[in-house]
Amino acid sequence: MTKAFQVVRDNITFSASCCFGLHMVTWNVATADPPDDVASLLHLNSPKTPDLYVIGLQEVYSGPVRFVSDMIFDDPWSQLFISALAPLNYVKLSSIRMQGLLLLFFSKLEHVPFIRDIQATYTRTGIFGYWGNKGGVSVRLSFYGHMLCFLNCHLAAHMKYANERVDEFEHIMDTQTFDCKKAPRIFDHRLVFWFGDLNFRIQDHGMHFVRSCINNQTYNLLWSHDQLIMLKKKEQLLQEFEEGPLDFQPTYKFDLNSDTYDSSGKKRKPAWTDRILWRVRPKSQSSDEQDENDVKERNQLKEEEEYPLKVRQDLYTSKMEYSISDHKPVISIFTLELTKMHQTPLVSLHAEGDWSADIDSIVLYNPLQPFQSSTWDWIGLYKVGFSSVSDYITYTWVKDDEVAFNDKVMQVFMSKEEIPVRGGECVLCYYSSNLQCIVGISEPFKVQESKVAVAEGLFPERINELDRIARSEEF
Repeated sequence: MTKAFQVVRDNITFSASCCFGLHMVTWNVATADPPDDVASLLHLNSPKTPDLYVIGLQEVYSGPVRFVSDMIFDDPWSQLFISALAPLNYVKLSSIRMQGLLLLFFSKLEHVPFIRDIQATYTRTGIFGYWGNKGGVSVRLSFYGHMLCFLNCHLAAHMKYANERVDEFEHIMDTQTFDCKKAPRIFDHRLVFWFGDLNFRIQDHGMHFVRSCINNQTYNLLWSHDQLIMLKKKEQLLQEFEEGPLDFQPTYKFDLNSDTYDSSGKKRKPAWTDRILWRVRPKSQSSDEQDENDVKERNQLKEEEEYPLKVRQDLYTSKMEYSISDHKPVISIFTLELTKMHQTPLVSLHAEGDWSADIDSIVLYNPLQPFQSSTWDWIGLYKVGFSSVSDYITYTWVKDDEVAFNDKVMQVFMSKEEIPVRGGECVLCYYSSNLQCIVGISEPFKVQESKVAVAEGLFPERINELDRIARSEEF
């Protein structure tokens, strides 16, 4: 484990702050199928569990047939991470795919009502900007009121294209926009994470010297010739991003299913192509001017003083045990120390009375704060341990004028036809169409097993068995 690498942008001491763990992964998977186990990659056996997982992949297989099926169903990599994290009470809140680029965002259930304004977008940079084999995908959101953005990139390959990689990054940063007044561009966010297969190489040093440094674990002797570190000295854009020490061996290029660097005829020189960096928005400067930009900067300065944000990197390393790709995955664990801008969810809701598939059931809810509701808002019934927003059992629509501007307790019905006859532990979630997120979650409650189904033998497996018998008798 590397020594903690701390960056503090605020000199303010404060006591009302909270700490949140963030586990990040970047991995160029080279079109390989997922491994059987990702417990080590996600530190699932660690006694300290993160609050958030952000996983960025590059070169996910995107052949025509597979890509079409992945547009309808979760791709195999997403399925793998969902199946690993959902049982531990993590919910996939957002994902975006652009050909081989994939970005997944997971949160512990307890934080879900406080993660709002979720948006995702992408930028192509491959083949004159029309092909998505290179480029960037991003997810932005408000985390307890703090604007965060995660940008997963796959930039141009080969040693000689270092400046082109910077140009691609600048293009992505300049062109990606969001429908968010406080943070319409990536740079407007309070905290940005930039990661992926950035493809920067180690230049000038010969193969023998590079291999010798790796074997002796004297990685620091290679840092001064890492292209990204070199370019940070002259590129203003890059200077605003922080990165921990590269105290792990270069993650590219390996022979498949081995820890041996490229032994093919090309014998590519090892490089730290896979990186995780971050940027805390520079502190706003106060001014006596009163134009629109200065008003915005004054507001930002006030926010920074009232709601400080600190970032500490606790781990930055590679996971050498994974060998299905010619890249090794890189992980980083962060602690985000911040003061919450929001303490309560937007909506409170709970299940009224006994619930079962024998009677229509009632949901009671009321807004705790004003917010812009929509006729497309809905309340979903979920099993405890649900994996994503779309993993509901059933849902009911919420009327626009019932929620937006009053604090009365409202009620809606859920049809007994949609409630599971087997019952089980469930929760209710209020989904805001405008905010693109869940803004309220009920306490878990028990849905009772259907007495009618028990009496009449109408459980699904029993019905399927009767159908099978009936069909066999027809022949």
